[in-house]
Amino acid sequence: MDSLEPTLLIVPLLAVLAPLLARGLSRWVRVPIVVFELLLGMIVGPDILGWAHPHEFLATLSQLGLAMLFFVAGSEIEFAVFRGRTGRNAIVGWLVSIGVGVGLGWLIAPGEEAIIIGIALSSTALGTILPFLRDSGELKTPFGRATSAVGAVGEFGPLIAISIFLGGRQPGVSTIVLALYAAIAALAIGLAFKLPRGAMHRFVNASLHTSGQFAIRVVLCILAVLLSVSIFLDLDILLGAFTAGIVWRLIMRDADESDREAVESKVEAVAFGFLVPMFFLYTGLTFDLNALLAQPVLFLLIPVVLVVLLVVRGLPSTLAAPEGSTIRDRASLALFGATALPIIVAVTAIGIDQKILSSSNAALLVGAGMLSVLLFPFLAATIRGERKALTAQPVEDDLA
Repeated sequence: MDSLEPTLLIVPLLAVLAPLLARGLSRWVRVPIVVFELLLGMIVGPDILGWAHPHEFLATLSQLGLAMLFFVAGSEIEFAVFRGRTGRNAIVGWLVSIGVGVGLGWLIAPGEEAIIIGIALSSTALGTILPFLRDSGELKTPFGRATSAVGAVGEFGPLIAISIFLGGRQPGVSTIVLALYAAIAALAIGLAFKLPRGAMHRFVNASLHTSGQFAIRVVLCILAVLLSVSIFLDLDILLGAFTAGIVWRLIMRDADESDREAVESKVEAVAFGFLVPMFFLYTGLTFDLNALLAQPVLFLLIPVVLVVLLVVRGLPSTLAAPEGSTIRDRASLALFGATALPIIVAVTAIGIDQKILSSSNAALLVGAGMLSVLLFPFLAATIRGERKALTAQPVEDDLA
């Protein structure tokens, strides 16, 4: 086991450097901070400079960071988007994606590896695309709602598929276990509705600026409970994290807006100021660059996989486009929908651990995911430009 000391110093320095680099380039091009975190992790990792090395402690922090990323994604879901044609079509689009992805994977590598490839190709990085929508003021527009629906289904759907097909059980048994988890999650959601929210919200408000920090403690408690349930049932912990975010959103739905924003700010500080960067930096640190270097042709295949990702996930995402969408709107939605990384990292890690997926194929998929995060949101925002033909008022069909 490599020494922790130098790595423990280098990783926080990189976490500080990443947003500085992103801000420095923002006057020319907007690059997500996660791209810099991944690249910096790769540069200082064993395959290039060798300044930092994998360690169990950092691996644990990385897993917590991934869990927090999915908690935030779950807490930002707008359930209204699933009540109309937008939500239905987003689900249909994902089913098309997973079907085509697994079919394509089967042509490449028949067996369980095809399932991993299909799940990876059908995923969407909701946590990556939401900041673009929020910063552009489009999160509440029909386009933003459609993109959020595509992203939510593109994260939750793969989590279900992972739990059923990659949990080490027969699919039938996995489905029963998943149904049990769904019952527990439904109970948690029911409790969230029945909590005496008035008294709780007053306590949250009273401790916002004290050492009590009741809201943050409740967030971590909910997250820990549902992660523990996932682990006990031998399901992927990301399913528990995602559900925890949904439960917390329901608990806070009637809170005073200023209190809710204050709590969200604190949660995001814990997530994006500490834990989430650990996940992306550690992913870069452990990225198997040698697997690509050993087969230079794989470098040439990364753009090919990127195009496949756009076809398999991006095109079906356009089914959720609001009525009246132009070609530019649909192209932007396709690019946002094909933006993927966290699920790709998670499912390829499972594939390697279970000796289903080779390191080279995992590196190829992760490399394409990294490139999608770098290129697709930027291209989508560029294509949209300043056009806001779809106003902030939802169209009637979206709420039908």
